[in-house]
Amino acid sequence: MSPTSSLIRVNQEGKTESVTRRLIEMIDLGLLVEGEQLPSENSLSTQLGVATVTLRDALAALRERGVIETRRGRNGGSFICAAPVTSEEALFDQLREISTLQLRDLADEHCAISGAAARLAAQRAGPEQHARLDGFIEALANAKERRERRRADARFHIEIAVAAQSVRLTHSEARLQAELGELLWLPFAGQPDPQAIEREHRAILEAIIANDSNLAGALAEAHVARGIRRLSSVRLQQMAQDAG
Repeated sequence: MSPTSSLIRVNQEGKTESVTRRLIEMIDLGLLVEGEQLPSENSLSTQLGVATVTLRDALAALRERGVIETRRGRNGGSFICAAPVTSEEALFDQLREISTLQLRDLADEHCAISGAAARLAAQRAGPEQHARLDGFIEALANAKERRERRRADARFHIEIAVAAQSVRLTHSEARLQAELGELLWLPFAGQPDPQAIEREHRAILEAIIANDSNLAGALAEAHVARGIRRLSSVRLQQMAQDAG
C-alpha cells in the first residue's frame, strides 16, 4: 500500500461521515489532486477499511458537494474536482471559533507529533525520503499563492512522518495539518514569511540527513511552536477587536 493509501485508512467501519471527511482532507492537502481518478470502489473501500456500501454513500455525498464527479463509459470513474478556495474572511471566522486554550493544547500536541516524527525520520529515512522532502521545500519556494504554500508546507510535515515509517504519526500529522494548516497561512502583520519557513524546513531536513535525531526533533518542535504562537497572537488581536 502506498504512503497516501495508508493515510486515508478509516478506523471505524460503517462511518460514512468519517470516509467523507477523510477524503475531503486528502483533497484539501493536495494528497488527491484535481483531475485524479479515484481507484475502483473495491480497491478504495479496501484502502479505507470500510464496506463498499459505506464508500458508495460517501462518494454520493462528495458528488452532491461538487468535490468529485462520476463519468460513465470506457474511461469512466470518479474524478477529483477543483477544491473550493476558502476566503481569508472565512478563515478568520474559523479562527474565532478556537479559544486560546485550545490553541495551546493544539501546540502541545503538534509539537509532540512533529518532534517525534522528525527524530524517527533522522534515524530511519533514506535518500529517497530525503529527496521527497527536498521536493516539497522547492515546491514552497516556487509557490505563488496561499493555497500552494499551505499545501507544500503541509506535505513537508506529513512526509517527515511518512519517512519516520510510523502510520500512527502520519495519521496524526495529516489530521493536524487538515485542522490547522490553512490557518497558519493567514496574512497578518506581514506574516507568515515564506522564505523564513523555507529556511526552517531546510534546517530540519539537513538535521534529518545528518542523522541528528535530537537536533531534527528540536528544530521541528520550535518550527511548529512558532507557527501556532503567531496564530495565538492573531487570535488575541481578534479578541481585543471584538471587545472594543
